[in-house]
Amino acid sequence: QFCSYCIIPMARGRVRSRSKEEIIKEIEGLVREGCREFIITGIHVSSYGTDFDIPGKIVPSDTFGEKRLLDLLRAINEIPGVDRIRLSSLEPRIMTESFVQALAGLQKLCPHFHLSLQSGSDTVLKRMNRHYDTAEYLECVERLRRCFDDPAITTDIIVGFPGETEEEFVQTLEFAQKAGFFEIHIFKYSRRH
Repeated sequence: QFCSYCIIPMARGRVRSRSKEEIIKEIEGLVREGCREFIITGIHVSSYGTDFDIPGKIVPSDTFGEKRLLDLLRAINEIPGVDRIRLSSLEPRIMTESFVQALAGLQKLCPHFHLSLQSGSDTVLKRMNRHYDTAEYLECVERLRRCFDDPAITTDIIVGFPGETEEEFVQTLEFAQKAGFFEIHIFKYSRRH
């Protein structure tokens, strides 16, 4: 996503997704060994599969792998012996009405959603180069609460981002209360050299 504070795109490069077939084969093998719960994780899970069929092409930063991620999750949901599926951190913008409703149809999916917030201040989010504002984020949270019975919604917040004012900090505190998070991972901004 090329957030202004993040080195990951420079260090790791563009999205690289494992094939659905490879993931399914690995999970089936782990089920045979007794594993029952699987966490789908990665640097940018929301972009799963956006690199397929387009070798060398740059994928726009606002393109998400909604269809391919759902396809993968549905396939995992059908594997006998898989009892629980969890998702790691997701970008709020993937939480469209159709995506959330589709997730709600997966009986093995645990209703825990980690949506990266980073700040509850729109001006800080803009400086961070995040691609949503607090109103969009709150819509995602409300959508999840409509489609799931008491989901656990967790997030990350960075405090002390360069230029953050006391007023912007207070906006983040107020937003966190309004969103009603189950848990917040709080990070103090630190400059990397």
